[in-house]
Amino acid sequence: MTTPDTTSTGQNPVVTTSSGRVRGELIGGMTGGIARFRAIPYAAPPVGVLRFAPPTRPSSWDGVRDARLPGATAPQVHRGLPGVDLSPVTGPGWRRGEDYLTLDVWSPDISARGLPVIVFVHGGAFVAGTGSAAGTDGTSFARAGAVLVTINYRVGAEGFLPVPGGATNIGLRDQIAAVEWVRDNAEAFGGDPHNITLFGHSAGAASVACLLRSPLAAGLFNRAIVHSGNDETTRPLAVGQRLSAAVADASGVENTAEALRGVSSEQLLKAQAFVTTRPTRPDLRDSEGFDPGYGLVTFLPITGDDVLPWDTSPSTAPAEWAPELLIGTCHDEINIYLVPTGVVDSVGEQQAIGMLQASRPDAKSVLTAYGLGEPGISPGMVLARALTDLVFRSPAHRLARRHPGPTYSFDFRWPSPLHRGRLGACHGIELPFVFNTLAAAGGPTGLVGDTPPTQISAVMQQAWVDFAAYGKTKWPEYRPDHQVLRIEEHSSVGTGESAPHADT
Repeated sequence: MTTPDTTSTGQNPVVTTSSGRVRGELIGGMTGGIARFRAIPYAAPPVGVLRFAPPTRPSSWDGVRDARLPGATAPQVHRGLPGVDLSPVTGPGWRRGEDYLTLDVWSPDISARGLPVIVFVHGGAFVAGTGSAAGTDGTSFARAGAVLVTINYRVGAEGFLPVPGGATNIGLRDQIAAVEWVRDNAEAFGGDPHNITLFGHSAGAASVACLLRSPLAAGLFNRAIVHSGNDETTRPLAVGQRLSAAVADASGVENTAEALRGVSSEQLLKAQAFVTTRPTRPDLRDSEGFDPGYGLVTFLPITGDDVLPWDTSPSTAPAEWAPELLIGTCHDEINIYLVPTGVVDSVGEQQAIGMLQASRPDAKSVLTAYGLGEPGISPGMVLARALTDLVFRSPAHRLARRHPGPTYSFDFRWPSPLHRGRLGACHGIELPFVFNTLAAAGGPTGLVGDTPPTQISAVMQQAWVDFAAYGKTKWPEYRPDHQVLRIEEHSSVGTGESAPHADT
């Protein structure tokens, strides 16, 4: 454990961490201000022989490290959609620099003791994102009484490619290392190292769900919050190795960690883009003909190693470890992908079947169960409803049912005004509400528009902080009949609606 050091110079608080002293800044003034520290290393820069290798401890430093400015982000390609500004959720893209295995910390009081700690794992389809996105700023969480930490981790080929001679599930190993750092340094920021909640969105939520079952993470955190993710978004090692071979081939090198270390990040990103674009994308279906990425996500955690040592069938968490779980989805998740691109309007019946058939062999029967061919519903809307269930809602319900600890569920329903309201309650729209960063996500192309209901934000954030502090919510535990908190302008507790065959 580190010894808290509350030294400050003007508005620049200084704390002592396990690697050295860091200087942050006060947000909101000297009295009642929030202490913010940015880009603190939790692992050494992943360069040279440390590429495609597990994270290692950062080097210590003398003096006081300046932690007031945003740091580098993991190598990535900007992801965008027509008419939608996703940067408040996904971040600014690639900010170059070697030292990007870092974290940001917000604390209401570095001299406090025993504050709940929340560690946020960003999304980005396992190929993008950063913990320093404007929409996941931790200031409001800190004002509500929690120490909020956001982390960066390796993504894409650097983080989720099982390269022969290299480590597997590198991005997950980074996340574990980050939480270990938080545990060891929480007291320096006023936090309780024995009360850590791991919170993730999308790919970050899938990561958290996987770590709930990982023996390497058992006991490392006390509670989990899973937004729009699940532990079924994984690939068997053998399938992941097909992707590794394809990336190496596109890079013009042998499929080994040693060879790929000689490929620059820029070159590797080009190879990554090549293999994720049809028709050059390799076949990533498993032995049953299923692709858990559903064509939306190519790089995924893999099963069959020491991080996730199970096969593709569901299993439970490690013995004697059952953290409280808060899990939920947005009501119209997949609309974010199909509405801005026009796919929801342009796709025909056979095209919809073909798109789903690339990921599962029973595509026609599944879409028929969701209303394909019936009057009054377009093939694109059928596809959207089916994918929302198949990719997000149904796996979340299955995880909630089999999780051995206390479980609470939510269904976010407030619809975005973008695209004439057709986005609905789409993927990612709930994050600015729970972080109370509505201003950052507003405007003419912002997910929440100009007049989002602030009362939703107030209710969500307080509920999330209370869950992190006490492991309970004000609504009942999840039940097999899908009892959830329906979050909208007038939220209520009831049965979460699902489309037909939601557990297909």
